[in-house]
Amino acid sequence: MVIQLKDAALLTLKIQRIALKYNMSLKDASSYNIQFYKGKPVFIDTLSFEKYCEDTPWIAYNQFCRHFLCPLVLMSYTDIRCNTLLKDYIDGIPIDLTAKLLPCRAKLNPAIYLNIYLQSKYQKKYENSDIDFKKSASISKNKLIYMNERLQDLIYSLKFPCGESEWGDYYNFTNYNDKAFEDKKKLVGEYIKYIQPKSLWDLGANNGLFTRIASQDDIECCAFDIDPVACEKNYNHIKKNGEKNITPILFDLTNPSPSIGWANNERDSIIFRNHPDVIMALALIHHIAISNNVPFDKIAKFFSSLCEYLIIEFVPKEDSKVKKLLKTRCDIFDNYDIENFENDFKVYFDVIKKDKIISSSRTLYLFHKKKE
Repeated sequence: MVIQLKDAALLTLKIQRIALKYNMSLKDASSYNIQFYKGKPVFIDTLSFEKYCEDTPWIAYNQFCRHFLCPLVLMSYTDIRCNTLLKDYIDGIPIDLTAKLLPCRAKLNPAIYLNIYLQSKYQKKYENSDIDFKKSASISKNKLIYMNERLQDLIYSLKFPCGESEWGDYYNFTNYNDKAFEDKKKLVGEYIKYIQPKSLWDLGANNGLFTRIASQDDIECCAFDIDPVACEKNYNHIKKNGEKNITPILFDLTNPSPSIGWANNERDSIIFRNHPDVIMALALIHHIAISNNVPFDKIAKFFSSLCEYLIIEFVPKEDSKVKKLLKTRCDIFDNYDIENFENDFKVYFDVIKKDKIISSSRTLYLFHKKKE
């Protein structure tokens, strides 16, 4: 997400400026050194500090550009989807690749030209050189601080095209009427109070509207969504209101980030991390089953591997959202009905609650994982 990455970048620069005042410096500037906790970015790698040596350049400058500046500039000038390059480049997007992917108009920005294009040019020129730049380059502390502040100004200035997206304005175009919408919120609240969980994952959270029903009860929540605009709106809401119990995560449930790094153990995929007490999957089942052709039994098995409780909404074929999905494909989904849904999920879960949402064709379920 753009704003979260911007905040993480700005925090890294701020910490480097503070460190320089105390004759210290960051030798690492990895984006993985910033984690989000209680709605705010937090620096976690205290071993990244080293003593500052007079007149030496910032050794982590290149890494900072790869981890922060390159993805932010690409998302701002090229396409928001360039963030997925970070899955392939664990130590940040290469600067020469960034220079190739940026449109020509990016060169008109002096700060981008200096930090991306010129850096790429000199990297290429001296990549086979024996010159030790740590020893040959000389730059004063004041110049380091000035460079830091100019990087900060550049990152502050970056914007991304926050136009329309498929789900960014979902709740403005939902097929719920007010009565159904309020009933759904009431039922979700009742289910959560019944479970009394300590942690919750909301899959397909959009802007976090239903996630906040749980977070307001001091439940630690992760709000996952595939749409970057929806995630940005969620994070901006968190910042504006000082919320502490929601962490928005840009996430494709049907193609989650894999475990990466050395031996695939350096960065775990989400499914191998701590699992929540409850998962919410509201208005999601039709996207998985129809848009991505995943059978009910596989969906149920997957959810049962992650959580103890499941709050899930079944959306039938007569619903306008499902009809919209089927307009662009053949209806080969003969098993997509509430009977098959219940039968497949009952293999892995017991039904605790089942409620038809008022003024709607949809049904809300509270499942509890069967004991093995």
